Amino acid sequence: MNGFWDHLLGLGDKLAAHVVLAAAALALGIIVALPVAVRASRSQTVARVALGFASLVQTVPALALLALFFPILLSLRAVFGEGLPTLGFLPALLALALYALLPILRNAVTAQANLDPGVLEAADGVGMTKWQKLRLVEAPLSAPFVMAGIRTAAVWTIGAATLATTIGQPSLGDPIFAGLQTQNWALVLAGCVASAGLALVADFLLGLVERGFATRTRALWLGGLVAVVLGVGAAFASQMEYGEDERVVIGAKTFSEQLILARLIGQRLEAQGYEVEYRDGLGSAIAHNAVASGAIDILVDYTGTIWTNQMKREDTPPRDAMYAAIVQWERETSGTHVLGRLGFENAYGLAMRGEDATFGQFESIADVAARGQDLVIGGDPEFFERPEWIAVRDAYGLKFKAQRNFSPTFMYNALKSGEADIISAYTSDGRIAADRLTVLEDPRGAFPNYDAIVLVNSQAAADEELLQALEPLVDAIDVTAMREANFSVDREDDKLSAAQAARRLAERIGR
Repeated sequence: MNGFWDHLLGLGDKLAAHVVLAAAALALGIIVALPVAVRASRSQTVARVALGFASLVQTVPALALLALFFPILLSLRAVFGEGLPTLGFLPALLALALYALLPILRNAVTAQANLDPGVLEAADGVGMTKWQKLRLVEAPLSAPFVMAGIRTAAVWTIGAATLATTIGQPSLGDPIFAGLQTQNWALVLAGCVASAGLALVADFLLGLVERGFATRTRALWLGGLVAVVLGVGAAFASQMEYGEDERVVIGAKTFSEQLILARLIGQRLEAQGYEVEYRDGLGSAIAHNAVASGAIDILVDYTGTIWTNQMKREDTPPRDAMYAAIVQWERETSGTHVLGRLGFENAYGLAMRGEDATFGQFESIADVAARGQDLVIGGDPEFFERPEWIAVRDAYGLKFKAQRNFSPTFMYNALKSGEADIISAYTSDGRIAADRLTVLEDPRGAFPNYDAIVLVNSQAAADEELLQALEPLVDAIDVTAMREANFSVDREDDKLSAAQAARRLAERIGR
């Protein structure tokens, strides 16, 4: 695939961040699991409870486990203060450490339970203390089995760590999620190959340690351990060298427009001498809370999303009144600065294939409510849980044969292929015109306004040069220009990267 090697060779910082996160989570899992395993070997009750808990954690999808730590840490923040991070490294570390527990714990408990009773009796017979017996007899005999569990946990953790992207932690998931959204399969493949390669290397090195313990070859297990430590140390040093303290962190949600606008902002800041980092693949609620809490510095968000999801408002005031209320609310609740509106609206709308809308005489959402009970509706993964959808559904009394979730990119493919009859489209998406889709009218005004606005966290907003660099973007992008940029990334042939589309958009608007 075109660009595969370029993408792969450009993943150094993401690889380093992935190594540090996975290694820290695995280390924390080991620190927790081994003492619990020792205690469990001496108590059936502890063994049942510990293994039951670890097994329960494994039944929770990794993505859900990562997301669940956000509200948990948000609640703890009230106790421990504003310094407690709710996004990024800490929640990813805690979730992945829990995910690593089961294989380590199960192997360690099994190894302890199957130790030769004669050996243990001999240790007691020579007068060993409990600590001496554990250190000199039980640990060496159990070590190969424990290492087998650690190897399994390492592979699981490295794979699951790609999902840390969704909560704002840089990882090899960044290129995977970005590639999926833009159908850049070379980028997806680069992220997958890097993650798989890292897992294989880690498994090989930990395998040396395991074989060293099994054969009592000190040089073998010590050499493998040193190699692991050196690799993690190099990754940690790389992260320290390219630390985030001096960087402006720009967040982006899970669709092409967000990736493009983040790069447009980043390119302007880089031209002014700023170091920039991107956090892609964030969910709506997580993205907004990230900028409000200072986990990221800049985010493009939408007025309707903030109005319904963050402010919990159900009314739909005029555009300017909504914008003014949001500016005031952001300032009062978190100190977040609203730089301004970019000049276009990206609203939710229900769209159908043009020929289907014409044949079925569907012109508005009311028509779908009256005659669309046999249709299948598709939406992005969060749409059907959003207050906007609930408001529209209830306002029109919508009922469908089935509803299906798709990623934003595949949602349009689902409509084209007939997997869905109607979708929750984005009105600034270039594929609406390219695919000849019909966006149904909303006569009851159930969908709110969705003006694109730039949010800057309170600390970054204190930098006047940064604000001045971004000021020219205010009211500079019309919906036609945004649609063209979005389609240049989403089209199947001759697609541009988000960065290339951002540069072309800058030229198009003269900024």
